[in-house]
Amino acid sequence: MLLDFYNPPPTLLVSGSKEGVDLGGSKLILSIDDSRSLFSEGSIFTEMSWAEFYQEKGLEDQIHTFTTKKYESVRENPEALTDTIKDSIKNIIKKKQLFYGIIDLEVDAFLNENTVIPGLKVDHKVINNLMEAHTQTRNKEMFPEIIRDVKKRKKIKIEFHGEKNKNLIFHGSKLEDLANQLRVVKGFATGIVCSSSDAANFYIMNDNIIFKENDTPEFYIDKKNIQTIEMGIKRELLFPISWFRIDIGIRALETLQLWDKIKEDNKLKVALAEYEHYVLNLVFKKFEKLASSEKIGVNLVDDFYQMTPQERRQALRDMAQAIRILTKYYKDED
Repeated sequence: MLLDFYNPPPTLLVSGSKEGVDLGGSKLILSIDDSRSLFSEGSIFTEMSWAEFYQEKGLEDQIHTFTTKKYESVRENPEALTDTIKDSIKNIIKKKQLFYGIIDLEVDAFLNENTVIPGLKVDHKVINNLMEAHTQTRNKEMFPEIIRDVKKRKKIKIEFHGEKNKNLIFHGSKLEDLANQLRVVKGFATGIVCSSSDAANFYIMNDNIIFKENDTPEFYIDKKNIQTIEMGIKRELLFPISWFRIDIGIRALETLQLWDKIKEDNKLKVALAEYEHYVLNLVFKKFEKLASSEKIGVNLVDDFYQMTPQERRQALRDMAQAIRILTKYYKDED
């Protein structure tokens, strides 16, 4: 399923040649709309450099110099990070979208023996194949142009691949359906981004995403995805670009390095309470529709995403807590 990714970070638009290659990384907040398009909301950091290779025989894969192309970061600044999160949340609510998660993209031309994405382990042979494929892509100057301009907004097409890709795409076609799932989901997925002629393909290597607290994720490596990548590389249909990690849902914020320092900030707590209030209103809207439909009384045990009475009680408690925080804030403002 092809999805739109608006305002993609430079780590998905890298280039390279025999002379050099883009290297770097980015971490940003993502939102999602009711058509499941993704949007860059707030940049936590972006570091991009041009790495120039030696031009001497035998040293063609050795980096000679680095030139910084872009550097911006709030990851080590508690106040700036708080403002980035707060502004992103307010913008998401304003646009009637949802907090999708936090994405990490690392572009290292697969020159490292170990992956640079926490939580991802890939066999050294596979990494060597990716490095060789990246070299061939550079030497033949075959980096595809994946950027698209539509209505003056930059976007690319992306697609999630893997045996558990539904953990990143989700179920349903309306915003309240997505809200019901994103409110409780937690965990992350890791993998490799490969570009093709028409999309940036996110091949999921593993994930530990769960939708219920008592679920236990099982570690796995999606070997079929690895085989697909290697076959696509041989046929020159896929071009390895970067590593990725996506921490899903609002609880992705808890993975930030400074989270323990900023989580009690009043501005942040108010923004999160407003978002919780916004999401729960969407969930209740979904629930009201279910209550008024003929589905009441039908056995919905097999519906994974259907809220249980216990989950409904927890939602009401969360709503009350959000209202208390907002009420206290507005009284203090007066």
